[in-house]
Amino acid sequence: MSQTKLFLAVLSAFIGANPLIASSEEKEQGFIEGSSVNILNRNFYMNRDFREGQSSSTGNGYTEAWAHGIILDFESGFTEGTVGVGIDAFAMLGIKLDTGDGRYGPGGTVNLLPVNSDGEAEDEYSKLGGAVKARLFDTVIKAGDVFPTTPVVYYGDSRLLPESFRGVTAVNNSIDGLVLQGGRVHAMSQPQQSGMNEDFATFYAGGVDSPWAAYFGGDYTMSDNLSVSVYTSRLKDAWNQHYAGLTWAHSLSESMALFGGFTYYKAVDEGKKLLGEFNNDIYSGKVGVKFGAHSLAFSHQRNYGDDDFDYLRQSDSIFLDHSLQYSDFNSPKERSWMLRYDLNMAAYGIPGLSFMTRYALGTDADYSDANSVYMRRDENGNPLTDQKRWERNIEAQYVVQSGSLRDMSFRVRQMTTRATDFESDLDEVRLIIEYPLQVL
Repeated sequence: MSQTKLFLAVLSAFIGANPLIASSEEKEQGFIEGSSVNILNRNFYMNRDFREGQSSSTGNGYTEAWAHGIILDFESGFTEGTVGVGIDAFAMLGIKLDTGDGRYGPGGTVNLLPVNSDGEAEDEYSKLGGAVKARLFDTVIKAGDVFPTTPVVYYGDSRLLPESFRGVTAVNNSIDGLVLQGGRVHAMSQPQQSGMNEDFATFYAGGVDSPWAAYFGGDYTMSDNLSVSVYTSRLKDAWNQHYAGLTWAHSLSESMALFGGFTYYKAVDEGKKLLGEFNNDIYSGKVGVKFGAHSLAFSHQRNYGDDDFDYLRQSDSIFLDHSLQYSDFNSPKERSWMLRYDLNMAAYGIPGLSFMTRYALGTDADYSDANSVYMRRDENGNPLTDQKRWERNIEAQYVVQSGSLRDMSFRVRQMTTRATDFESDLDEVRLIIEYPLQVL
C-alpha cells in the first residue's frame, strides 16, 4: 500500500514536470505495442450548505472537504492470434488536503472521503484493481474490476475517485454503427471506499442483499442525426429495469439546428422483492435549438410509479434529463419541467471556455401508495403528498487548448435547491481541476 502511494505521487509529479515524454503517435496492435499508461490528477473541493442545519452532526449546518486524487490507468494491447489476451489495471490514491474541525462527518458527508469510527475524514485512501481481457474478432470480454458504461449499469465518476464493479463484461462491434454490451457483476466499490462490497447499495433504498446485477443491450447509430438505445438489466431479487432512448438532430442552416431526445425506464420488482413491490414507469423528453454558440433546450419528465425510481448508489446509471447535480426529480407521481442554456465561447475567440445554466421545477410528488421501503412520512406519520422542489445549476469550464498543460480543465459548479418536507434545502459549490497525462 505504501509503495503504491509513493509510486503514484512520484510518477505524477515527474510526468507533470516532463509532459513531453508522452507519446502522441498511434500505437500498433500487440500486447506491448498497443499498451497505454495514463495518469489523471484530480483536485476536488466541495462545500454543501444545509440551509436549515439538517444533516449536520456537528451542528454547524454545512460540510466541506478539499482533496486530491491521482488515478493511474494501464491498458495493455492484445497478444497476436485468433484470440488475443491482455490486462487492464489501475491504482488510485485519494489524499485529504483540508476538512477542518467539525466540517466533515457522517451527518453531512458528501462521499468525497471515507470516514473513521469517530466520524472524521481519513487522511488518505487508495484503490487497486485490474482485469484480464480477451478479444475474439470484434468482441472484447473483461473479467475482474470493470467499469460498465450503459444506461442501466454505469460506473459513477462524480467524486474524487471513480466507482468500480467486479464481474464480467462483453462489448461487440461486429455491425457498423451498432455496439452491443452485456455483463454480470457481483460486487461494487463506492467512490470513497478502498475495498469491494459484496452487497449492492441503491440511492434511495440503501443497502440491498442482492448477489449480482446483470445487463444487456445496445446502441445503434442510424445516421449522423439519429441514434437509439435499448437495454435491460436485473438486480437479483430486487428489480428488473428496462431502458429505451432516442436522440436526434436536424440542421436548419449552417448556424442553426434543432435537437431532441426521449428517455424511458420501466422498473418492476423481481425475485424475493427485497425492495418491496413496485411497478414504475418514468420518462423524460427534450427539444431544443442550437444557434451559433448558443443552445437552448426545454424538457419535461414524469414518474407514473408509486415509488421512487431507484438506481445503484453513486453510479451514473440514470440517463433521465432531470438527473441534475443533486436532485433526480424521480419521486412517485412527480412531474417536472426544465429550461437549460449552454454557451460555447469558441465562437467569441476563447476556445475551451463554456458556460451552462439550468433551472428545473418539480411538483405533485405523492407517497400515498408507496411501499414500505420507499415510503416517506410527515411528522404526524402520514404519507407525504403534494411535494414540490426546484433546483438551479450554474457551471463554467475551461479546458487548456495547447502547450504543456493541454487538456487541463478547470470547472466551477454551483447548485441551489429548495424543497418542501421530502428533501433538504441546500446550497453547494464544487471546484474541480483535472490534469490528464499520457505516459505511454
